[in-house]
Amino acid sequence: MAFQGFPKEGLEFLSQIIANNSKEWLDAHREEYERFILAPNKAYVEEMGEHLQILVPTIHSEPKTNRSLFRIYRDARFHLNDPIKTRIGIIFWQGSGHRMQSSSFYMHYEPHEVFVATGIRNFKPPLLKNYREYIQNDEQRLALHAILEALKAKGYHIPEPKYKRIPHNCNADDTHSYLYKMGAIYAYATFPPDETFHSEAIIDRNFKIYEDMLPLQQWVYELTLYG
Repeated sequence: MAFQGFPKEGLEFLSQIIANNSKEWLDAHREEYERFILAPNKAYVEEMGEHLQILVPTIHSEPKTNRSLFRIYRDARFHLNDPIKTRIGIIFWQGSGHRMQSSSFYMHYEPHEVFVATGIRNFKPPLLKNYREYIQNDEQRLALHAILEALKAKGYHIPEPKYKRIPHNCNADDTHSYLYKMGAIYAYATFPPDETFHSEAIIDRNFKIYEDMLPLQQWVYELTLYG
């Protein structure tokens, strides 16, 4: 299937899940899920994956569930009353580690918003420890700050620091010490699911975002190799 955009019926389907959030409802509408969500997602992964190989030849682009595609089901242990996701995520990652702890190009969409990001959106404890050690190197800390400032100047967003205090093993007097308080490193853009989203032109728009964010993606990838 050639990618032709994300169909409007897919967003309508996600909206219906909000009012009909059960495994039984999804089972009864499986054909719609596969046609309006799964099929275009796979086509997008294949098309965008070819583009991203220009930027990162070793990028992982795999149109399979639990690879570039996320499961439609939430963890049932914590979501007994809302087991079905209303947000669809797609990820392309670099490295041999877990995809969510690898430097990635990411997108998710839901009925009213498209979110496009690069980096890692949550550091688990081992990576957080490595990150704090890594940026105690003045050169690495300065490089990260410069990359983030350049992306902000282009209109992209970065998350707010997760922690209120500088960790005890980090120097609060270091230049750009705010970076010690981060719990993740990524940049992102958001926009409504407009006509571009519903056409093949979303490939070019997202690729431009990823291209702008490539220096950050590469910095984060180098971080994952540390330690």
